[in-house]
Amino acid sequence: MSTLSDIRPLARRAVRASRYDLSQLGPNWYAAVMGTAILGNGAAALPVRLPGLIGFGEVMWALGLAALLVLGSARLVHLTRYREAARAQLLDQPATAVFYGCPPMALLSVGLGTLTLGSRVIGTGPAVALDAVLWGVGTLYALAVAGGIPYLMITRHRVSALEANPTWLLPVVAPLVASACGPALVPHLPAGTPQQAMLYACCGLFGIGLSATLVLLPVVFTGLFHNGLPTLVLTPSLFLVLGPLGQSVTAVHQLGDAARPVLPALAPAMLDLAELYGVAVIGVALLWLAVALTANLRARRAGMPFAMTWWAFTFPIGTCVTGASALARHTGFGGFTGLAVGLYLLLAVAWVLAAGGTAAGLARGRLLAR
Repeated sequence: MSTLSDIRPLARRAVRASRYDLSQLGPNWYAAVMGTAILGNGAAALPVRLPGLIGFGEVMWALGLAALLVLGSARLVHLTRYREAARAQLLDQPATAVFYGCPPMALLSVGLGTLTLGSRVIGTGPAVALDAVLWGVGTLYALAVAGGIPYLMITRHRVSALEANPTWLLPVVAPLVASACGPALVPHLPAGTPQQAMLYACCGLFGIGLSATLVLLPVVFTGLFHNGLPTLVLTPSLFLVLGPLGQSVTAVHQLGDAARPVLPALAPAMLDLAELYGVAVIGVALLWLAVALTANLRARRAGMPFAMTWWAFTFPIGTCVTGASALARHTGFGGFTGLAVGLYLLLAVAWVLAAGGTAAGLARGRLLAR
């Protein structure tokens, strides 16, 4: 009888698992990994040290790493068993194809957390090695997506600039994430040419991501002005505009810090630029945050249902947390410290909403249902 009682829960779980249709598992699910990882990375970046904060960050890093492994395995099943669905998501469905910007950002974010948080858990050597692998794979993936998805949109997908929405930014933000995460590896490389090469590569990635963002942002705003606010389920995507803003602020400060010992002649100018650029862009980000919050509160009152797009609340706000934290660290201005803490609390609330909705949706069969 005890054996049967042990088997029954396993059987029930197997039945529940069989209800999930992995052919529907798109690259947008990596947003959950991104949102979880940035919650941990934000804890490590905050300019204040509260009791338990780093421990909480380590838990979120571990959860993000576990989610990456589970999701990566599920996506492997999707790509091998449901090849036609996978092919359609990339080549025939532009609304899904743009979410291929999420997997590289998930790899990069978890990699950074491995170095900044996971090193206390698994040791510095393994953390550096794992981050190097995740950064290398994530960066190559980011470059492929940043070039490949716009190419498909031009040559194969039937899209119009008048239909643009903030999800179009996802493929081109990935190189910015790589440029912000890469400098953490610089001190762990051999001095001299390897460190310089890494730093220059990150500067190049920053240029790619920022230039592409500056090209696409007017297109996105053209679509918004032409069509008005997105549909209720897509309204959270308005937060995606914050992603390149906050990430670029984070990147310029990380590059400036890494340049101090590697490129001492350029470091002062880079740090001055980081401060001026950061203040200006964070101001723009706060203005857009107010717009996005207002639009989403309005949509929520209109009955906006939960969807995986709610994860758009997390990572973009998280980039503003790391950007504001970098400004606080470099300027010493208490206002940026308060801003970083306030944004982190908002990020935590957003993560609870998105994670809770995802868990409930999977448990109740509303997500990935057959």
